[in-house]
Formats: sequence, structure tokens, C-alpha cells
Amino acid sequence: MSSGLIDVHAHLLPDFYVQQATAAGHTHPDGMGSWPSWSVQAHLDLMGRNGIETAMLSMSSPGVHFGDDKAARLLARRVNEYTAELIRDRPGHFGNFASLPLPDVDGALEEIAFAFDELGADGVALLTHTHGVYLGDQRLDPVFAELDRRRAVVFLHPTSPVCWEQSALGRPRPMVEYIFDTARTVTDMVMAGVLTRHPNMQVIVPHCGGAIPVLADRINEFMRLFVPAEQSPTQDAVQHLRGLYYDMAGTAFPRQVPALLKLVDADRVLFGSDYCWTPAPLADAHIAAIDAAESPAEGTTWRSLTTANAERLFSGPAR
Repeated sequence: MSSGLIDVHAHLLPDFYVQQATAAGHTHPDGMGSWPSWSVQAHLDLMGRNGIETAMLSMSSPGVHFGDDKAARLLARRVNEYTAELIRDRPGHFGNFASLPLPDVDGALEEIAFAFDELGADGVALLTHTHGVYLGDQRLDPVFAELDRRRAVVFLHPTSPVCWEQSALGRPRPMVEYIFDTARTVTDMVMAGVLTRHPNMQVIVPHCGGAIPVLADRINEFMRLFVPAEQSPTQDAVQHLRGLYYDMAGTAFPRQVPALLKLVDADRVLFGSDYCWTPAPLADAHIAAIDAAESPAEGTTWRSLTTANAERLFSGPAR
């Protein structure tokens, strides 16, 4: 068993992507002041000083689809090939959660096949929605069917909600809007039966589940009231939510992880740094807080627990 952390919530940000996203109008992505800086060496430096053995790289918001299907397919392919080359150059240090050009379903299916069969991807990264298509939408069912067939790891990542112009109140959307858009899309997946129809996917929910831990019982109650019996999932909402994985990216302590552990067992918790969107000094501080926190299991640390959980999760790669 490895002693190094496995970071399931880590972002790359190559220059070509920033240039294309900026040209598409994302000069202040999700209300942030600017794009963060990122380089392979800076990422390796962060990993080295914090004992991170492997970082599973993914693209963050705003993703790869800026309104044109063809351009999105090309950008997803370029990002995925770039990441695969990075992994080949530095074996063992990085993994790849491939980008998909959703809501273009045909393009996404093509990229799933290429990413897994040609590039050896470790999973896929899905935004909470793309252009208003949330993850419970029936149009996405062919994508989930294929990911289920491959028993794929599916890493979710929030983005600005469709109503952000009114709801964000002029503040950076990652602060609050991300948290509720995560809850919105996970609730949509549960109530629409996505997890019932496709039980072999291994889904990772970011940021300690966002608002999910404190809303789980409320979601469960409303599902019983409003989902017709003949359409009701075979498990209740809480059972489905307990079967997902959750990463510790962000302010995991002192409050978020204790709330999460009221919903799930510790074997469902994974480490995440959220670098480079979380600046390096803040990522260092978050990791120090995790190391200082009491483990829920005697004789373990959060490092050993989350690493063992990640090793089990990735022991059966998609085919």
C-alpha cells in the first residue's frame, strides 16, 4: 500500500486552454478576478512538499464547450491528449479524468471511447451542467450507459448555475454557487433514476458533497412525496448518496467533514487539493488542517484512509 496521498481533485490549466477560453469570453472565469497560473513544475513542487504521490488531473469550470460542438470536440481531444502525454512523461505522478464535449452526446461518446481505449484514461470529469443540461437530463442517458458499461470513475465538478447573473449577487460563484450547483445536479441524478439505471459507475462528488450532507434527509422526503411509485428508484435517496464517493477539497475542517461523516462512512472519503484553482499557500494550509484533524478510525490517519479508499476505487480501471 502506498503512503503518499492520491489527489482526486487536481486541475491542470495549459496555456492553449486559457487562450481559447478567454477568446470565448471567459476573462473572469466564474466571477474570479483572473485565471490562476499553472505549470507542471509548480504542480510537482506542491505535490512534493505535501506528500502527494499522484494527482488525478481534470479540467475545471468552464469546461471545453463554449457554444460550438465541433470546437468543443477539438478542444476536448487536445486537452485529453495533452494530459496523456504529461502522464507518459512523468509516470506515476499524474492520472487523467478526461474531458467530454457535453452537451454534445455523440461527441462525448466518441471521446469516451478514445480516452479509455487509446489514452488509458482513469475516468471522466463532468461539470454539474453544460449550457443548462444537468446530469439527470434524459438526453445524457447514452453517455451514462456507456460509462456504466465501462464501470468508469466519474468525477463531478461544479460550474456557475444557469441563473448566476441573479443568484450570485455579484460575488465569485465558487464561494456559494458551486456548492449548491453540486447539490442540484446530484439531486437531479438521484430523482431522475440515473444512479438506479447505471449502478456500476463510481461517482465522486467534490467539496465534501457541498450542501448534500445537510440536505440528504430533505431530498429523501421529497423524493417519496413527488416521484411516482412506478418510477421510484429501488433505493431511497440517502442510500444512493451513501454509495457515492466524496472528496475533501476546500475547507474540509473544522465543519464540512464532520457533517459529511453523518451521511457516509469514512471509506467513501477521498483526498482533494483543488490546486491550481486553490492557490498553493491555501492548498498547503488545507492539507495541514487535514493532517491535524482526528481520524475517524483508530490507528489510521486521514492520509492512510483516503489513500486506501482511492486505491480501491482505481483498482478496476475502465475498459
